[in-house]
Amino acid sequence: MNLNFSEEQILFAKRWEHFYFANSALIRQDSQTFKDDSEGFLINYSKRRLMALKLPEAYAQELAPQVAHHMSEVYKPEVFVPEEIPFILSMLREDGYTLGVVSNREEPFQTELDEMNLTSYFDFLLPAGEVGAFKPDAKVFQHALKIANANADEAMYVGDNYFADIVGSNNVGLLPILYDPTDLFPNAPNCYTIQSFNQLHDLLK
Repeated sequence: MNLNFSEEQILFAKRWEHFYFANSALIRQDSQTFKDDSEGFLINYSKRRLMALKLPEAYAQELAPQVAHHMSEVYKPEVFVPEEIPFILSMLREDGYTLGVVSNREEPFQTELDEMNLTSYFDFLLPAGEVGAFKPDAKVFQHALKIANANADEAMYVGDNYFADIVGSNNVGLLPILYDPTDLFPNAPNCYTIQSFNQLHDLLK
């Protein structure tokens, strides 16, 4: 489309994506408005993201259908598991830690972990929809602590979305760790930051 964006604009839009999908008021509003219209949701999301890139609203509205069509045609996300994960999870289990996965999904997701050969490492899997709330809502984290039979001050929470994971875990007194391999949130406040899960060793010490 012959549009050029500065690195600052791109970083702002990427951070906005994290904010939007952290059960923000915006996504709750859009999910309600377009609950039976997935194409309309994608077009509206494309407009919002173009505006996050600092395009004027009218221009973003004009381009949104083309961007949404492009996304639906070429965006084929794949799950990526960092190579150090099996070793780290094995080590944590051997050291006696209780491990769980807390996701903002509405439905159970064990099948996906089964496909990645990761299920056996975890003591529990918690889709937030089971609680009727979504991160960063404190209810999700409190329910996870109850399942783990742990107090907040003896638990660590590792997440990759600052607005959902770090804000949420801070709200209940968990030790928050932001996994940020692309340095999207440099100097993120109120948390430790790691670029590799190998760095968990030192934090646990």
